[in-house]
Amino acid sequence: MNYSRVSIASFGYELPPNVVTSDDLERQLEPLYEALRIQKGQLEAITGIRERRYWDPDFALHAGAARAGRKALEASGIARERIGMLIYGAVCRENLEPATACAVADALGLRPECQIYDVSNACLGVLNGMVQVANAIELGQVQAGLVVACESAREIVGLTIERLLREKSMDVLRKTIATLTGGSGAVAVLLTDASLAPAGHRLIGGVARSAPEHHRLCTWGPDTGIPGGTGHMAETDSAKVLQNGVALGIDTFREFRQALALGPHKPDKIICHQVGATHQRTILDAIGMPPERDFTTFRYLGNIGTVSLPITAAIAEERGFLSPGDLVGLLGIGSGLNCLMLGVNW
Repeated sequence: MNYSRVSIASFGYELPPNVVTSDDLERQLEPLYEALRIQKGQLEAITGIRERRYWDPDFALHAGAARAGRKALEASGIARERIGMLIYGAVCRENLEPATACAVADALGLRPECQIYDVSNACLGVLNGMVQVANAIELGQVQAGLVVACESAREIVGLTIERLLREKSMDVLRKTIATLTGGSGAVAVLLTDASLAPAGHRLIGGVARSAPEHHRLCTWGPDTGIPGGTGHMAETDSAKVLQNGVALGIDTFREFRQALALGPHKPDKIICHQVGATHQRTILDAIGMPPERDFTTFRYLGNIGTVSLPITAAIAEERGFLSPGDLVGLLGIGSGLNCLMLGVNW
């Protein structure tokens, strides 16, 4: 995929008010740790995550996404009347139907002609939404589009802790430790025709790769496997997700550089999906990117699913890590397995 007229005009994000440390979670898990003779401090030691954030109980997902969307619109100066497409790309949704995007569009007051729908693809949903908006802009179908997401980890982490305390099993802990890394947050990415955002970041292209034979390695949903089941479970084979995800990331990175005809020292900077310390170290080593060219947020935000990569890019820009003229690679991956890498001239 290649683009000649698409810009990222702005980002917007919203952080929840409640900070939850790994120590806080371990205090809740004390009976499990005692039963399995686990030393305190292991959660942060294994994942590299010190804290994450939670929304207040019963916080509406669409409200978080709408807050992020308003911030993106305000930052860009683009009138909401120009928005021709709104995509909600989070894992967490308010209903199976209607699309959560409808509630976000209503809160933002978007025009009736705006295309409104959800995209679901694990942690890759926002990047997939960006591609769909970019395609529509490139084809001249819309002038501007907004991709939003809001993730909430409070509920699934609570259910996971209840299960761990009930079963007190090392096998269950291995399958659910990735769930304990979950954080919450909301993000919005506003893409426009380059003529509307001359100071925007130019999207130049990207590649997508998949390995669907690994679709059972990381699952989250009703334990019956059907909508309306009795309860939600999230399980991850972390070792195999890391092994196969990194292999897919290597293929994607190689194809990305070939597709965009990049030199041996490009991209200048990289923003990855925020899983944890081991994932970051392993993927950077595998693709030959030095750590100083990568920016992370997982230590204090955890893994926020679809929100992780774009919110990390937004914070990296705020803190001056991404400079004008940088060629930035956005490397996303989601369970399934699916991988997508986009190139942006900052």
